Amino acid sequence: MHPFASYVLRSYYKATGWNEDNLYANLTRSSNAILDFSVPRGLHFSISKSPNPLFKTTYSMNALPSLNGSVGYIFTSCDLDVKGSGDVRFKDMIDRFKVYDQPRRPEGKEEEWLAGERVDTRDYLLYGRVYVPTGRLDALYSTRLSPTVQAMVAAISDPRSSLAAEPVRGGNAPSSNIMFSLQHDTGKWCTEYTWSAEDGMWGVRCLHNFGKVGNPSETAEETEKAAASQPKSRSEVKRIDEEDAMEGGLKGRISAGAEFYISAKEKSAGVSAGIRFTTLPDATPPSFQVPSSSSPLTQLSSHPHGPPSQPPTTITTLFNPMLGHISGAYAARVSRDLSLCSRFDFNVYSYESEWSVGAEWWTRKGVFKSASSNSDPDTAQPGLPDPADEIQGVVKARASTTTDVSLMWEGRLHNMLVSLGVVSNLTSRSKPIKAIGLELSYFSSG
Repeated sequence: MHPFASYVLRSYYKATGWNEDNLYANLTRSSNAILDFSVPRGLHFSISKSPNPLFKTTYSMNALPSLNGSVGYIFTSCDLDVKGSGDVRFKDMIDRFKVYDQPRRPEGKEEEWLAGERVDTRDYLLYGRVYVPTGRLDALYSTRLSPTVQAMVAAISDPRSSLAAEPVRGGNAPSSNIMFSLQHDTGKWCTEYTWSAEDGMWGVRCLHNFGKVGNPSETAEETEKAAASQPKSRSEVKRIDEEDAMEGGLKGRISAGAEFYISAKEKSAGVSAGIRFTTLPDATPPSFQVPSSSSPLTQLSSHPHGPPSQPPTTITTLFNPMLGHISGAYAARVSRDLSLCSRFDFNVYSYESEWSVGAEWWTRKGVFKSASSNSDPDTAQPGLPDPADEIQGVVKARASTTTDVSLMWEGRLHNMLVSLGVVSNLTSRSKPIKAIGLELSYFSSG
């Protein structure tokens, strides 16, 4: 489950029009949501508050296995529509399998003029968190330098690092660090440059999207034309990939990227490359192309329970030539509430391999409601039951050849978000349960 600070950061990106999914670091986000979910350890509580649209506070406490906590503050330059834990869209609070929309060029902030002078300012976000009793401090500053350029500064200050004279044997000593990041996103290309002060590491990441890239201005024009035409059946609506469609197989887009980094302090370097194929985010036409009034036959054909023209699918491959590591993942939504994923990791130098499988199953209340403003834009249809209002929780399961089996349930109880999980080793008779945890989160707005 996303921490409150992560939820606010994503809301900030959405409000400022920044697409965080168009980064090389997030190339495998869809498969990682099913196979690499984090199971809570021990007992964790978090309470957050949004006194006003610009300022947020968050408090957390770990009761087991040890007692510790943290206090965080967030400030943004723009108003954020942050909802409470009882009203927030449940799918926005967890990592889940999702086929993301086609990349688009980020939109800049509208210019504001007063008496012939430009008075608008850059959007920014400030975040800070202090941990008790260690005294560690985490900080983040993010700002938009231009419509397509964003800068980030992340820092960690740990007072224990100054007390550690030498690294702890068998592990890494606590350390302080500051990292600068510059991201340039044009929709077609997205490049990220980073520098870490601790080890003097320079890095560059690049991601290229093949095929057409959406344009906000063109999309608005297409929306007006579609609204004026008012097609009478879904058979008359043109799919966004119809021009480039090929007969047979899955239809979608391909993204490829690579990263290179070098450390002056460690005198080492690394490189990796990856490619991703993803189908279109929705097998049905965009919601703005669906007429508000349609015949019963049209409603029946566009029912969300009907089979899609192609299952939402994501296929990714990563390769690190220096380490000899190869990873391939296949994830797909096989039904309305079930997504499956499998991943195979192999090392060409040691011949070590690992096979992981995972599943994501959504549980629903079974109560049908009419479509509303809180509906899921990917599945909601006018005049039809709203699937988003039916969601009660999600069950995630993961198993691999390393004999670790993980199971987690995330849901909402009244106005509180709950996460319960367990990690077990079925081959160990002395300690079959490796970890078990419960996480409770509550936050309010206004």
